[in-house]
Order: sequence, then C-alpha cells, then structure tokens
Amino acid sequence: MARIYATADDYQEFTGQTPPSDITVLLADATRMLEAAVFRQCLFEADEDGYPSNTLVRQAFTDAVCAQTRWFDDVGDSTGASAVGWGSVRLGSAQLSRSVTSVSGASSPSREIAPAVWDVLQAPDLTPDIFTLGAVTQT
Repeated sequence: MARIYATADDYQEFTGQTPPSDITVLLADATRMLEAAVFRQCLFEADEDGYPSNTLVRQAFTDAVCAQTRWFDDVGDSTGASAVGWGSVRLGSAQLSRSVTSVSGASSPSREIAPAVWDVLQAPDLTPDIFTLGAVTQT
C-alpha cells in the first residue's frame, strides 16, 4: 500500500494557497519522489505501516511533501516530461538548443528536490535522537 503523507488540507495550511485541481496527483508524485530520493536515506523510527512514529518527524514529512508539491506547481511539471523531446526551440529572435540524445527529463527542474524540502528536514526541532537526515545504516 502506498503511503500518503499529505492531504489537500495540509497543502493549503502549509502554503496558504488554494490547492491546484490536480492536488491528489501532485501529492502522490511528491511522496513517491521524496520516498525514493530522501526519506529512505533518513534514520527515524517507523510504525508498522512505515510512517514516522514521532509526531514531529511525521509533520516534517507532511510539510516536505507539501513543499515539493508546491515546487511542482511552481515549475508546472511533476514528472520531468516537459523537459523531454526538444533539441532546438525558436521563439521570435530567441533560440534555445540542446542535445536530444541526452534528454531524459531527469535534469528537469521538476526532478530537483525543492529547496524548501531541505529547510523543513533540517529544522532544529528534528534532533538526532528522533531524526537523522541521510544516515541509513544496515544491520
């Protein structure tokens, strides 16, 4: 079962903005991305469903997902697809070019971790006894 860290109400509370019409999809995309790229690299206690058991850590995950979702909304893309498929584009006198062989969408701004995510996950109340960013160990 896929975990859901944030809701439309959480997004509205975090951003102070009305959620976009596709908020459910954006929140799910942000959750999948952050679980794969950030959360799995962190050390925290989890409940039987895989959610952080500490309420501060759980709220930080909610806020991080909301921050990433806002980033997706700001850049207008949650998958990287808008960065794929063009080698040369001309608009009036302006022209942009890049190699089409190296374009996968992975370098799209939407595939970057939003700066606000790092701010949330480095908050001073996330002390090392409850959360460590980027500290996975195997036993």
